[in-house]
Amino acid sequence: MSAVDPTTSDGEPATFDTLVLGIGNVLWADEGFGIRAVELMNERYEFPDNVRVMDGGTQGIFLLPWVRGADRLLIFDAVDFGLPPGTLKVVEGDDVPRYMGIKKMSMHQAGFQEVLSTAELSGELPAEIVLIGVQPERLDDFGGSLRDVVREQIGPAVDIAINALGQWGITAVSRGEPLPGADRVGPGALEIEYYELGRPRLGTPSTT
Repeated sequence: MSAVDPTTSDGEPATFDTLVLGIGNVLWADEGFGIRAVELMNERYEFPDNVRVMDGGTQGIFLLPWVRGADRLLIFDAVDFGLPPGTLKVVEGDDVPRYMGIKKMSMHQAGFQEVLSTAELSGELPAEIVLIGVQPERLDDFGGSLRDVVREQIGPAVDIAINALGQWGITAVSRGEPLPGADRVGPGALEIEYYELGRPRLGTPSTT
């Protein structure tokens, strides 16, 4: 789902205090990590009504109303930590805005750092913030898939997120049945099985 306004389908303000946000761009290889992580999390688990799980994409400053409305914020993203590709790193609290600003890899990171800075200046920064980041291997591959070393970290990143939510007193319940396509965070042609897994990877010989 794309970020627009923090309102429900009937136009009423959305009620949540915990925001789980995947940000990034699935069109640029490992940049799509945050989106794929939040998709998998939503597919596997149900959450209480006070938890909002979102695909924030590359919305940047348009995510500000959502961030302002949260007391707790959990973010999935690909971040250049200067570590070996595929390394997961968890950053918490006041360190999150700093890590979102170092070695910016794309416009979405610059935009989201601005979101955090604006929320902080207005006194509306969530009291608790956790960033679950992965070190990307490849970004400059338009239309390409996640690299294997990054793809393999999606499940572990979700496990870390579930543990972090548990520390906040939020219980995630495993879904008993597969989630219908219309209820997924990012339904349609950009779902990983339709988009990424069917696309050629960089260096893969052509079959034509």
